[in-house]
Amino acid sequence: MSTEENKDLVRRYWQAVNRDGDEAIGAFLSPDYVDHNPPPGFPPGRDNLHTAIAALRAAFPDTRHEIEEIFAEGDKVVTRLTAYATHIGEIQGIPPSGKRVSMPGISIHRVADGKLVEHWAQVDFLGLLQQVGAIPAPAAAAG
Repeated sequence: MSTEENKDLVRRYWQAVNRDGDEAIGAFLSPDYVDHNPPPGFPPGRDNLHTAIAALRAAFPDTRHEIEEIFAEGDKVVTRLTAYATHIGEIQGIPPSGKRVSMPGISIHRVADGKLVEHWAQVDFLGLLQQVGAIPAPAAAAG
């Protein structure tokens, strides 16, 4: 596949994730897919992704990922994106706050044979915890 086809595959994947995570897993991920940076508390691997998505959707049912930028070279696609959601359910012992949150991140997918086979991500989980009130935000510096 060309780099443009790889970018299109990743765009369609994020659109599918916004509609239905299970649909995205079945349609876009290879059976041997490896997530090198799964959400905290969830093991890597395609089978465990169903559980992670279900837990995240229970806490943040209106989650939407918006692609800010997308780049590709060879078999890798890099996406800078932001997830937006409302925290209305418990997650990992954190009670619902009702707050609207945003979580920026960078995602890298490796593509092979028209499927996503590997994933690396860096996501601002600290910022998310601060937004829902699970940990205090740092005090503004006087100046």
